Amino acid sequence: MNSHFCLTRFVWCKPKGLRYTDGMPPSISRVVTAVACSFFLSVGLTACGDDEVSSDEQARRAYLGLDESVSKSLQLGFAGFNAASSANIPPQSAAGDATGTLLITGQVDQGSSANKGMRLRVGMVSYSDGEIDVGEDEDPVNLTYASTTDQTAQPELTLQLRNIPNGTFTGTLVGTFQMAGDLEGDVTLNLSLAGEIEDDGTGKVQRKAGSTTVTGTATSGDGTYNVNVTL
Repeated sequence: MNSHFCLTRFVWCKPKGLRYTDGMPPSISRVVTAVACSFFLSVGLTACGDDEVSSDEQARRAYLGLDESVSKSLQLGFAGFNAASSANIPPQSAAGDATGTLLITGQVDQGSSANKGMRLRVGMVSYSDGEIDVGEDEDPVNLTYASTTDQTAQPELTLQLRNIPNGTFTGTLVGTFQMAGDLEGDVTLNLSLAGEIEDDGTGKVQRKAGSTTVTGTATSGDGTYNVNVTL
């Protein structure tokens, strides 16, 4: 058969005199589809399905669904710090804006020093802050997050406070959450935190709004998103 492919345009070019009611033989149609998909994947495009996004974009979306929880975790951590009467802070919880619960547990240094550390765990159960706006031309996505129920294996939030109450803090948030909804699988955070602290007016310590920088990575599957935000 004297036939050929016009691969540059992914069009079947029928030889003169041959007729197919569907434009090309089914076997050739499957070959063209496979070749087209392989080509687009090899150059990093996702043209074989309108709902597909790149792995790095998936990681970005996975982080965006957790963005508000970072601020909430810090707030709960400071609430636990202020409420602690022993090395273990009272568990602090908050509801997701849409569903579920965020729970902070852990320990804080005791004593009268102006420099103290916190070693906290971040637990989530069916946690969601609602629809995630991923871009002007994209439909919003919905994601729900959970952590393991084993507190010793939950994502770890560590904070070091300096010159309490009006000083600075640094810290990290490292660990993995499970996702369900429009994306499924794991997302692993490896974040560094830094900011200022202040007296809340009652002798307790709070994070100074607008001073906290969050940098690092969110990894999901083969994708990585570089985080750089201010809270």
